[in-house]
Amino acid sequence: MNDPTGLNRTDLTGLTLVSRGKVRDIYDLDPCLLIVTTDRISAFDVIMDEPIPGKGEILTRMSAFWFGTMADLIGNHLISTDPEAYPEPCRPYRDILRGRSMLVRKARPLPVECIVRGYLSGSGWKDYCRDRTVSGIALPAGLKESARLPEALFTPSTKAPEGEHDAAITRRDMEALIGRELTDRVVRTSLAVYGRAVEIAERAGIIIADTKMEFGICDGDLILIDELLTPDSSRFWPRSDYAEGRAQKSFDKQFLRDYLLSIPWNQAAPPPPLPRDIIEKTKEKYEEALRRLVPDR
Repeated sequence: MNDPTGLNRTDLTGLTLVSRGKVRDIYDLDPCLLIVTTDRISAFDVIMDEPIPGKGEILTRMSAFWFGTMADLIGNHLISTDPEAYPEPCRPYRDILRGRSMLVRKARPLPVECIVRGYLSGSGWKDYCRDRTVSGIALPAGLKESARLPEALFTPSTKAPEGEHDAAITRRDMEALIGRELTDRVVRTSLAVYGRAVEIAERAGIIIADTKMEFGICDGDLILIDELLTPDSSRFWPRSDYAEGRAQKSFDKQFLRDYLLSIPWNQAAPPPPLPRDIIEKTKEKYEEALRRLVPDR
């Protein structure tokens, strides 16, 4: 990890900044995009003031690994993670970009978040407690928190504007947004990607309880974009400690969410300051996920 204090934002003079999201700064290098993954972290759709040092590098390595692992199932937007191969305008920033950036193809993002759930947790558990459904899908009575679902569920949500909350939608809602045929392809692909990832994670002693993917259209093809199967977009649980009926230990940002729920805060901006030990422990969770899931190069 090359920055002991963490990278909160980038300002790459001479490059055109097109978006600064919760974690990523995106620059237009027409005909490509440069995605720089900072160390910012958000919870409850609020960006914390303090970064998690090294987080951006972990997310980049994990996404690159999973994009490659799934390449025979579906293409993706990744061109390179090597700043030496980036266009000339990036050259002055090679040290900043090394390890935490991707040169990617431009794509038209689909207006939905594609969530696959294998276990009943988070918002899925809250929905089940309310009416025994998740995204309009009826589930059996008597399931407990963190229970393994009878089969993996595809549960889409909207893409809310920055600072607002995504909202769960049904498959029929998704069909109204992007059409039935494309919805069918996205659902099949999402379940296939999740299924393969579950098998790989199982060998590493990790349960992937759920994960979120994003898709786009590039040159007429459906591809994966953004990130894939990282601690930001997934729930990773240690199998050795798993037991249904309670919340689980995890190698993701649930640790931070749990801390924030334990203190007086209304889950709206401005965020509370993060104690040093919470920053360090969150970093350790991300590092453990990387160590277990991604082979050393």
